[in-house]
Amino acid sequence: MSATGAREASEDRLFAALANATRREVLRLLRDTGPQPVQAIADHFDMRRPSLSEHLKVLREAGLVSEERAGRQRIYRLEAAPLAEVQDWLHPYERFWRDRLKGLGELLDRMPDDEP
Repeated sequence: MSATGAREASEDRLFAALANATRREVLRLLRDTGPQPVQAIADHFDMRRPSLSEHLKVLREAGLVSEERAGRQRIYRLEAAPLAEVQDWLHPYERFWRDRLKGLGELLDRMPDDEP
């Protein structure tokens, strides 16, 4: 696989991981409360452990969480660095909309005010 293909596959995994509301909630939980054992994460969701484990696997494969074993527990930690890739990808779109809104503002400034 070429470097471009590997980068695109990594981006695809990242965006696929973020596409699911449960996985975004896991990330929010880890962001707000810090590293958590699986059971503490599971307590926030109304789902069976195997389903949560599948979500955590997707997040691990996307590089968004890391897993550390502490005795019998698995502790999950947010790894926010891959989110910079999302921000880099979105940046040109932010510029696009900022330019469009600036143009709309300029147009509205040139329009005469309605008189009552």
